[in-house]
Amino acid sequence: MAKSNLTVRLLTSAVAVPLLLVLLFRGPALGWALLLFAATAVTSQELYAMTVRGDRVTQAFAISSTLAVALTIYFATSDARALLTLGIAVPIVGFLVPLLRVKDIANSGLRLMTLVAGPWYIGGLLTTTSLLRRDFGAGWVLLVLSIAWLADTGGYFVGRRFGGAKLYSVVSPNKTWAGLYGALFGSTLAGVAASLTYLPRLPLLHGLLLGLLGGGIGQLGDLVESLLKRSVGAKDSGSIIPGHGGILDRIDALLFVAPMTYVYAIWFLN
Repeated sequence: MAKSNLTVRLLTSAVAVPLLLVLLFRGPALGWALLLFAATAVTSQELYAMTVRGDRVTQAFAISSTLAVALTIYFATSDARALLTLGIAVPIVGFLVPLLRVKDIANSGLRLMTLVAGPWYIGGLLTTTSLLRRDFGAGWVLLVLSIAWLADTGGYFVGRRFGGAKLYSVVSPNKTWAGLYGALFGSTLAGVAASLTYLPRLPLLHGLLLGLLGGGIGQLGDLVESLLKRSVGAKDSGSIIPGHGGILDRIDALLFVAPMTYVYAIWFLN
């Protein structure tokens, strides 16, 4: 990464992060959820712009479907009928829309599966960040953000410093095993720091495990997005964030860390 791009990234983070933290800790849970719904809409637009190129009608349907998943999961968490209906309707309609709008038969399979899985990939997984804020508190959201961010930071700097063997070059040519170890160190540090400071009710062992597991699954989330982008020939998912690319580029790890943390919390810490 060029120094100029790193500078832009740091400046963007210096402006965005404090604003996010103010809303997270000072605003209502619904305010945080509304921000995440907006992010869901933009992120899904980035996804479908890559996978359903040139078909605005299908993109509009897919974004609406993704928002429907997010809204239903947040507002009807305990309504089994609503969740069951959602789980059945989204795949069925997702299969039917590409059938009714065949553009390029060679890419129809990609379009088909994106419309089935995409609403859950973006709308379902990202909404768990809102559920963490609502059900457990702002500190838990900070935990998953810090796990994702410190893993990204540790992976970047350790990977640049030591280089070495590639982790999975066919999917992400720049990732190395050294970078993975740096990411795991950073994420584990985030989990331990949370337990010792702003989340004192989180036992130290659980903080360590969440950090380690979050770092590993976050790297998998990063690889999933890299595979998606390489399969459609895209360098970035978008350009909405100066120096960072698209929103999906920034939250690819968070999409896996947040649901893992939420499930862990409801099973072991609730």
